[in-house]
Amino acid sequence: MTAPADNGRDPDRQAVLRWIEDAGIVPVVRAPSPELAVRAVDALLAGGVSVFEITLTVPGAVEVIRALAERFRGRAIVGAGTVLSAEDASACIAAGAQFIVSPGFNAPTVAIARAFDLAVMPGALTPTEVMAAVAAGADMVKIFPCSAMGGAKYLKALRGPFPTVKLLPTGGVSPVTAAEYIAAGASALGLGSELVDIAALKAGNDGLVTEKARELVEIVRAARAVK
Repeated sequence: MTAPADNGRDPDRQAVLRWIEDAGIVPVVRAPSPELAVRAVDALLAGGVSVFEITLTVPGAVEVIRALAERFRGRAIVGAGTVLSAEDASACIAAGAQFIVSPGFNAPTVAIARAFDLAVMPGALTPTEVMAAVAAGADMVKIFPCSAMGGAKYLKALRGPFPTVKLLPTGGVSPVTAAEYIAAGASALGLGSELVDIAALKAGNDGLVTEKARELVEIVRAARAVK
């Protein structure tokens, strides 16, 4: 797979969305230091994952996004997560973030992403919140925390009234449940600590993260083949 074309600022929004859907995995990189965040990305990439959501809870997150977006241009998609305001979104966009993810729905955040023609994935949980996110211009809706509402069964229930909405379940998604979420209609899967194992990285076992990534890539591929 080739990366979205570089237009001098950000890749084309639709190309980024296709990349994310094709990959099917959006790791939520939440680390206590910039160094661990970068090592997590390197380990995930070695395992075949090519989409990275760097949360703004990472110290110096905007600069981490800037460095990774430049370093991996043409090889991976780097976005910003836990974006809570339009101001934060603007800073991430200026740093080169290629998509914006929020844990909840904030209309100004969606608006600023759309103003820059950037892929945006606000969070929602209830049908009312999904409708609000879609009406505001969400490209994909992050269902969070999905497991707290019943996991894959809840996602499948949402697919009934929203068959065309692209859903990104996050929160409690793991390699064990990944196939269930794909079968329930997930466009991609958001995984945090179940994939981005910070304890392993702190222990110097980056290879464990790579192996988890490799396993998950195969799980998603196999689940899509029988869907």
